[in-house]
Amino acid sequence: MAGHGYTKTDPAVERWNTMREAVYKHFRFNSRTARQSILGMIVFPAAVFAVAYQQNGRYDWTGKRKGEPLARGAPQPAAEETD
Repeated sequence: MAGHGYTKTDPAVERWNTMREAVYKHFRFNSRTARQSILGMIVFPAAVFAVAYQQNGRYDWTGKRKGEPLARGAPQPAAEETD
């Protein structure tokens, strides 16, 4: 359908699209792709999990008012007394 009407086809774009559609046919693991796969599927998710696990339970978001700290166990500010 491309090439009819008002659109112009670019041969470079068409070659790139064809290459991207067939990349699975020519893919091979080598040192670079193995490193990227390990980083993307193991190291990065493990780092995100470690940070989330460390921060879990550190903050209490329920029922906080302006000026009250979010950190659990933080000293509460003194209540202002009005006469």
